Amino acid sequence: MTEAVVQGHCLCGACTFTLIGPHNFVGHCHCESCRRATSSPFTTWIGQESGRWHWTGKTPVSYDSSPGNERGFCGTCGSPMFFRSERFPNECHFYAVLLNDPNAVMPAAQYHSDEILNWTHAALEQPNH
Repeated sequence: MTEAVVQGHCLCGACTFTLIGPHNFVGHCHCESCRRATSSPFTTWIGQESGRWHWTGKTPVSYDSSPGNERGFCGTCGSPMFFRSERFPNECHFYAVLLNDPNAVMPAAQYHSDEILNWTHAALEQPNH
């Protein structure tokens, strides 16, 4: 039986990755750190077990965003690419919107919901222009 494979890339296409098999989770994070790292009201993560993903293009640049936490981004276009933490030693988190087909995953969890911005739900109810 063939395992599911999904692929993704940064804005410029320099950093590419492949995720193999089932994901540990897919969920929205509302924490301030994720909001600031992406300049967005929340971000959607795919948690992928180590050894079940690999870079297929340029390896992202990384930095320690806080003690025990590493964030990665494309060194060419600056797109955020991943998050790793000592709290999750056998897992890497990828931004779901970087998938070639972001609709290939369905978020099933909310993290740090106590930090949801007041206007997040209201923004989704605004008329399209």
